[in-house]
Amino acid sequence: MVVIKLHDLRKRYPGASDDALTSVSFRLEAGEMAFVTGPSGSGKTSLLRILLGVERPTSGQALVGGLNLDVLAGRRLSDLRRRIGFVFQDFRLLVDRTAVENVELPLQVRGVSADEARRRAMSHLDRVGVVDRAEAYPDALSAGQRQRVAVARALVAEPALLLADEPTGNLDPDLAVQVMKLFVDAQVQGTAVLVATHDPGLVRRFRRREIRMRAGRVCEDVPAEGIAPSGEGVQDRSVIAA
Repeated sequence: MVVIKLHDLRKRYPGASDDALTSVSFRLEAGEMAFVTGPSGSGKTSLLRILLGVERPTSGQALVGGLNLDVLAGRRLSDLRRRIGFVFQDFRLLVDRTAVENVELPLQVRGVSADEARRRAMSHLDRVGVVDRAEAYPDALSAGQRQRVAVARALVAEPALLLADEPTGNLDPDLAVQVMKLFVDAQVQGTAVLVATHDPGLVRRFRRREIRMRAGRVCEDVPAEGIAPSGEGVQDRSVIAA
C-alpha cells in the first residue's frame, strides 16, 4: 500500500523569491522507512509540514493514505492527522500537562479509555527511558527528555505514518540510536516512517532508503542497498552536511 505519493510538488511561501520545494516526486510504502537528508534550507521541514497538512502545496499533488492534501479540510483533515505520528524539531509539548498527559493525548482523541491510555503512555515513556519523569511538566525536563517524551507521544497510537523532523538532534549518540531503533520497530509493525536528518551517521548505521535534497529538489533517491554501512568509506556526502 502506498502511504505517501508526491508528484511534481512545489511550494513557495508568500513574499519569497524562490521555491522552498520544486518538482518533488516520490512514494513511500507501508512498512517502509526512509531518511530525507540535506543541509539547512534544503526543504526537509517544508516537505514534512505539507505531509502533515500544516502547509498546502503551491502546485503539484501530495497524497497521504490516498487522500489529496490540497483539498482536504475540516474533520477529514483532522481524522488524517490522528493517523500520523509527528516528532517536531521543537517538541511541541503542552506546557500545562505532565509528560504522561502529553503522551496520552493521541489516545484520548481516539476514544481510548483513561486507564488504558495511562497504561500505554507509561509503557512508551518506559521504552524511551523517561518513565521516572512521567509526572514532570515540560519546563522541568531537559531538552533531551522533552524530545524523548515527544517520541513516545508520536509512537503511542501506533500510527500508519510517522514523520520525524531531526528527532535525534537533542540526544546523545546512544539515546539517538535507541530512538531510531523504536522507529525501526514501528516500521516492522507496518508503519511508514519518514525521518528528516542531517546526520550521515544515522543513515549509514540504519541503512534505509535515503532521499537526498538540495535547494528544494530531490537530487538523489538512494535505495537501502546503496547506503555504505557505518564505518566504511562513502562517496561525497556534502549534500547532507549540516
